[in-house]
Amino acid sequence: MRPYAAGMMEAPTARELDITLERNSPVPLYYQLAQSIEHAINTGALAPGDRLENELSLTSRLGLSRPTARQAIQELVKKGMLVRKRGVGTQVVRSQFRRDERLSSFNEDLANAGKVPGTRLLEYSVGELEPDIRDAIDAENVTGEAFMKIRRLRLADDVPLAILTNYLPSHFQISADDLSAKGLYACLRSIGVNLRIGHQRISARLMSDEEARLLDAETPAACLTVDRIAYDDVGQFVEFGRHIYHADHYSIQSSLVV
Repeated sequence: MRPYAAGMMEAPTARELDITLERNSPVPLYYQLAQSIEHAINTGALAPGDRLENELSLTSRLGLSRPTARQAIQELVKKGMLVRKRGVGTQVVRSQFRRDERLSSFNEDLANAGKVPGTRLLEYSVGELEPDIRDAIDAENVTGEAFMKIRRLRLADDVPLAILTNYLPSHFQISADDLSAKGLYACLRSIGVNLRIGHQRISARLMSDEEARLLDAETPAACLTVDRIAYDDVGQFVEFGRHIYHADHYSIQSSLVV
């Protein structure tokens, strides 16, 4: 790319989409516009990094008011599909992997979403728990027990998505080769462990330098953190996970009922 100002790179060319609006439809124009742009992103007509034409161009070309165009774009910004950048404009961001809140493995969720899962094993060791991990697990479950520590970088379609660290009682017979071939929960099921319930806590923070390097992110970068304790069908402790997810590529979806 060619520089367009000292120390800066040329901004990507804005994409002009073929958009048709039904003005006699009961569906609001802003929503029709948002759906048209979202469809272009989902079908690849707009790729990550592409720049959307600006509000003035949209309003002039489509015969819309600027508030209507602005509302449509803001809807997609809130959904994490577009981002506004000063000096550049509105760009398409990489689509997020959305995970439902249920007790399932990351490997299974990626496969169900049509992604190709990948794993890089960062650490596989057996020993005592770190004090903060021991505090996070009910003490009666860890007395006199050595633990496996498994740390993995998980990828989706070769894109680094998460750093997963799991702690399990060492009597579970799971090898490093097993973990390279399939997900942790599949490994547990293969040795007769029936997972039944889990409790998790979700929060957010900035990545460390090491985390940013592994997740191919430029600092400062945000990450989601999930602490999860899982139990089997007779209430016995199975594993504790401390997971870090790239916030640009990942979200957690849940349903609420009254």
